[in-house]
Amino acid sequence: MKKTKSVRFTGVALLLVSLFVMTGCGASTVSPSPAQSEKILKVGTDPTFAPFEFKDEKDQLTGFDSDLIKAIGEDLGYTVKVESASFDGLIPSLQAGKYDAVIAAMTITDERAQNVLFSDKYLMATQYIATKKDSKIKTVEDLKGKKVGVQNSTTGQMVVEKLGMTPNKYDTVPDAITDLINGGLDAVVADSPVVLYFIKQNPNADVQYIKGNFPKEYYGIALKLGNQELDDKVNASLKKLRENGKYNEIYKKWFNEEAPKI
Repeated sequence: MKKTKSVRFTGVALLLVSLFVMTGCGASTVSPSPAQSEKILKVGTDPTFAPFEFKDEKDQLTGFDSDLIKAIGEDLGYTVKVESASFDGLIPSLQAGKYDAVIAAMTITDERAQNVLFSDKYLMATQYIATKKDSKIKTVEDLKGKKVGVQNSTTGQMVVEKLGMTPNKYDTVPDAITDLINGGLDAVVADSPVVLYFIKQNPNADVQYIKGNFPKEYYGIALKLGNQELDDKVNASLKKLRENGKYNEIYKKWFNEEAPKI
């Protein structure tokens, strides 16, 4: 009888130990893993706007905006994941919740500010006119009556339409400038850094630029309306990156000069 009791006791003890181990293992499986606690910042961009965002020879996204948003993400503790889209599809996708933010050399305008929440300005630009080197176009007024190309939904399109003209619209600035070179256009109006970068990368192309005295523009990072918490974080990070020299480091990398005050 004692032997039987001993066996029963041993069996019960083993059962309790097994339950304890199983319970312990179960507890460990529900604890958050590093992947579960990772903070993701989903960002949309149009990778056709060199030197701000474009694909390199290895088909990797690069550019000023790309470096800047990565620096912001690192500062805020986010893993930045960038997705590509056409420029005119970025704001609708942001509104639909596909992205947390959009960085695409996007000029801050009153019209856009009705649909997105902009960060503080992070870069200044203007519009330049690209023409062939033998063109008689020298001023903005000379554009009237000419075939002018722009990238769709950009401020280049806006300023040309304000002149009372209907521009030819293209998916990218390089597409428009290529048509200019081939004789399909008389001029292209686009952001100054983009025109300058194209000429720098294509020194033998029959293209020159004219400043045109267009007003200054400022780029901002677009966030979903109402996302004030993220906007505050991005603005604080932009300020920090300017103060610690990281912004200037990125600016010099892409524009070969010190970052101006804006």
